Amino acid sequence: MQKYVEFVIKGLVENPDAMQIETEEKEGLTVFKVKLHPDDMGKVIGKQGNTINAIRGLLQAGSAKVNERCALEVTELEV
Repeated sequence: MQKYVEFVIKGLVENPDAMQIETEEKEGLTVFKVKLHPDDMGKVIGKQGNTINAIRGLLQAGSAKVNERCALEVTELEV
């Protein structure tokens, strides 16, 4: 699922080299923590959060197919 998150978000941002993804396991839940360049935050979040909500929905659907639970957190990189 990490490759899916990386593929989708790299397609949206202007600074894909600055993107960092960390994974954390919490009680059967895999949390993908994505850190982005500050200029790319708006592109990934989208108007009223529509883009990030769509990405999260697809992540949940894909992870359910393989009997996993996944979540996505997006934060800014410290520049």
